[in-house]
Parts: sequence; C-alpha cells; structure tokens
Amino acid sequence: MEELELLKLLSLGEDSRRQFKKNIHNIDSLAAEMVAFSNSSGGQIFIGISDDGSIDEGLSREDINRLNEMLSNAASQKVIPPINPENQVITINDKLVMVVNIQEGINKPYQDSSSHFWVKSGADKRKLTAREELQRIFQSSNLIHADEILAKGLSTADLDMEYFQQFFQKRYGESLYEAESGVAKCGETHFRYSTDALNKLLSNLNLAKDGQLNLAAALLFTKNPSNYLPAFIVKAAAFPSLELTTETYLDSRDITGKLSDIFQQTLSFILINIHHIQGDQGINSIGIPEIPRIVLEELIANALIHRDYFISAPVRVFIFLDRVEIISPGHLPNNLTVENIKAGNSNIRNPVLASFANHILPYRGFGSGILRALQNHPHIDFEDDRAANLFKAIIYRPSYESVSC
Repeated sequence: MEELELLKLLSLGEDSRRQFKKNIHNIDSLAAEMVAFSNSSGGQIFIGISDDGSIDEGLSREDINRLNEMLSNAASQKVIPPINPENQVITINDKLVMVVNIQEGINKPYQDSSSHFWVKSGADKRKLTAREELQRIFQSSNLIHADEILAKGLSTADLDMEYFQQFFQKRYGESLYEAESGVAKCGETHFRYSTDALNKLLSNLNLAKDGQLNLAAALLFTKNPSNYLPAFIVKAAAFPSLELTTETYLDSRDITGKLSDIFQQTLSFILINIHHIQGDQGINSIGIPEIPRIVLEELIANALIHRDYFISAPVRVFIFLDRVEIISPGHLPNNLTVENIKAGNSNIRNPVLASFANHILPYRGFGSGILRALQNHPHIDFEDDRAANLFKAIIYRPSYESVSC
C-alpha cells in the first residue's frame, strides 16, 4: 500500500471494513477484533491512527516490534481456529503506521480464547449471543443447513402418507405399498414398511433422524406444516397505489400449507391481481398475464427454496400499481452478489429442500432461474439488503407504463 492510498482510506473514516487504533496493548482485545473481521467480510486494522483518521504520534520502532509479536501470538493462539493476517508498516511524514489485513475466514465461525464469537457491526464489533446468528455463521461455512435441523415434535406419524406415496412413486418408480401376499383381492394393498423401516427410509433420504422429521420433510410432506411452523408462510397483499399502505388494499391473504400448496396459491394470488392482455386471442380467452407466468414461477420458487429458514419470518408478496415485489428473509448467502446471480451463479442455502423441490416445483437447481426470468421479462430489479437481512425481487408491470404514457 502506498502513502496516497493510505491517506485516501483514512479520509473515508471507520466502517465495517476499516478500524482505527491509536495503539494496542491488550492481546485479547486485538484477538477480538481479528475474530470479528474473520467472521464478517474481512477488513483492515490501522494502528497508529486516531479515531478521526488523523496521525498524531504514529508508532515507535519499539511499538512496531511489540505489535509484530502480539499479532503473531494473537493469530495463532488467541483466535480459534488460527488465522494468518498480513501486516505492513508505512511511513507518512516521518510517522510510522501499521496496516493489518485480515481476510474473510474460510473456516467460520471463529472465536477468541474465551469462546466468544464476534462479528463486525458497522465500525464497531459485537458479541454473538443469538442462536440464529450463530447458526447462520455455521451455515455460511456449510457446517449446518437450516433445512436439516430437526423439526421439534414432528415424527413420521405427521407425514401426509398419500402425498408422500405419490411423490415416492413418481420420483423413484417404486410404491410404498404392495399387493397382499398371495392373490390380491380386488387390488387390495398394504403398507410395505414397518415403522422402523419407514424411519430408516426417511433417514436414508435425509428427511429424518431417529424417526424425527427435519425441516425439509416438514415443509414438503407433512399434512399441514403451517400448524407447526407458522412463520414459514407467505403473506400477500395487493394495493391500489404505488406504495405500501396499511389502511387500504385490494386483496390480502396468508398463504399456508405444504410448500407445493404455498407455491401454487402464491402464483394464483399474483395472477389474479395483475392484468391480462387479450392481444390476438379470442374474446372468450382469459388473456395472457402482463408478467409471463414462467417469470413468476421462477421467482416464487426461488424465494421459497433459497430463503433463510434460520429467520422466523414469512416470505412477503406485495402487488402495487407499477410492480410486484417478492421479499425473502435473508440476504444472498456468502459472497454472492446481484451481479453474480444475474450471470447464472448460485449458492444453495438449503440443499435437502432443493434436491426434492426440483421434483415438486418448477425448479431446476442449475442457477438458471434468474437468467430465465430476465430473458422472459427484462424489467426486473434485485436488491440484496444486508442491513435488513432480506432479498427482494422487483418485477415491473408493463401495464402501468402504458397507462402512464
């Protein structure tokens, strides 16, 4: 780093990627800062810099030697697992400044020697205490996935066996039932699996453990998952305006049920509340949706499958005069950006759910859904709101443009 580059960075002030320290004498405090950067998006610690970005005294040669040793000890002994920061000493107006570069960790979560987990919160850091936040860090390192978490109180007895049988027959070409031994009487059948055998089958399918269903199984195959998981629904509303209002709406619905039911009902809600274009079709035709059906299918499926299920909140669908918004809990996982997903990149947050969903929903799982939506309707914006921890797809309605013009 050159002097001019350093001065430019200092002029920007502190934020989640830059921390200013006049000096550091406590190794545990240094380790906590390093843990916070490693658990977040990485960043730089500027030592010898005042909080306002000025260089009053800088560092002495003795400070540099002491800090080098402290950095080495903190990174190897006080940060768990160990990290490997890089540091550089820069001279500005005969004053010494140390810049410590800490990369985003690849072995999250990191903790200090007191077993505390830290993350960046703006220019400061904060200790993680919420279970959901810790789970999310484990999720980002592929150590745990929300859809594999056991759904408390749900066992194989809660499965909708008729629905699961239909899925199993279609997916694996094998029935859960078989004809009665000997000559079948009028096609009589009986269940092929004992309770233990069914539990083993579900465990092999990664849908249960020791007879207890996980979240993916609950969402996909139980009789009414919304009774047990009331946060994982879709709240939908249509407004006669350009902005969200609480007093007036055209239509409103809490959409519940299995994931397949939620998908179909959400799609139906949007189609009912947007315009249909007659075009060259006959007078008795219902018309073509102003937003192509395939676009809605892709974006609804994307919201249901890739949302963050560690967040106890519903997917929200808002229909305004000029646009449809589909809002998913959880920002894009790991280092994905809006530009990445527009280029076809993907990162599967809920692998079990995704592996079954492509046999239940119009979901292919190749990272092509966003591309397909854009190809069929280019007027879509995406917002990855990391501060609010949500992802928003904004689909603009062409009928509003024609009316406005």
